[in-house]
Amino acid sequence: MNSNTYHVFFTNLANPLKINIILNLREKEKNVSDISNELRVEQSKVSHALSSLKCCNIVEVKQKGKQRIYFLNKKTIVPMLNLIDKHASTFCGSKCRGCR
Repeated sequence: MNSNTYHVFFTNLANPLKINIILNLREKEKNVSDISNELRVEQSKVSHALSSLKCCNIVEVKQKGKQRIYFLNKKTIVPMLNLIDKHASTFCGSKCRGCR
């Protein structure tokens, strides 16, 4: 892997809107309108963020009628989120100011 791959991947994860989208999709798959309404963010901003997340295969999309339904990559991203949760509960206690 070259460093640019890591940079693009972690830049996606460092963006507050993209993290909110990822966490929103963790609950269940949704279309852009649902995500936009639940996050109270303009649909165009959500679409742009989803495009970037899709490019890195963080989210995937399927067609359902006329709707595009977005969901997290179950092979890599969902396990990674679970690992982050485990790490946080094990190592990020009250002494860790950055994790609060």
